[in-house]
Amino acid sequence: MTEAVAPSAITPRGLELGGSAPDDFDAVAMARATLRKARIAALATLDPMSGFPLATLTNIATDVDGSPLFLASKLSLHTRNIEADPRVSVLVSSLGKGDPLANSARLSVVGRAERCTDENARRRFLARHPKAKLYADFPDFSLFRLSVQGFHPNGGFARAGEIAVGAVLLDLAGCEALIAAEDDAIAHMNEDHAEALSLYATKLLGLPEGRWKATGLDPEGLDLVCGDENGRLVFPDRVTEPAGLRHVLVALAQEARARG
Repeated sequence: MTEAVAPSAITPRGLELGGSAPDDFDAVAMARATLRKARIAALATLDPMSGFPLATLTNIATDVDGSPLFLASKLSLHTRNIEADPRVSVLVSSLGKGDPLANSARLSVVGRAERCTDENARRRFLARHPKAKLYADFPDFSLFRLSVQGFHPNGGFARAGEIAVGAVLLDLAGCEALIAAEDDAIAHMNEDHAEALSLYATKLLGLPEGRWKATGLDPEGLDLVCGDENGRLVFPDRVTEPAGLRHVLVALAQEARARG
């Protein structure tokens, strides 16, 4: 049995340095963007022998609702720790120029790591990290999903705020058709609409030219990668079914061409 975690122990109570956040700081939007664009994270687990936290580095992706996903081997220390006590935290960051404490967005996520056998979650992780296909099927590897219990966003000095788990993770009620179509939709975009993906990245997101690919979609946006670059295309409106998705993607492509 693991010790229960009280919500007050993991939910931010306000600003780290006191005062109030500026009006232009949207903690929820920052948290969602930072989490969706992250490809690596610091993973903190609890050593069962000493009780001290162990921080390691791991590749990360997100499930449809935004829950973090990571792949881990039984041979690693952090997997041993998780098997003894599933309470973990991950830290993701989007580094800016200059002082990283002042200019980088970062998000700490607290929860319990649970083994995940969902095929769509696995596809999303491998699309984000294609090189992991070389070892993902080894018997000692498992995909883990973080059952989130708290978020702590920080956008720099005096830019930290209190947010609820439900404000960041997506409510997927009514989105069953979209989720069922995700695999085919992503494959179709990558095979037949490479130009549109490039336009989204370069014209709408200001990212460099390259062979951009879609790795996942959800009711609020489309995830893109190109080598070590990544982007998050946020939809103007929430999408719940395939027809709506097609409409939004066509409209965004037209907007991108107009900007060109």
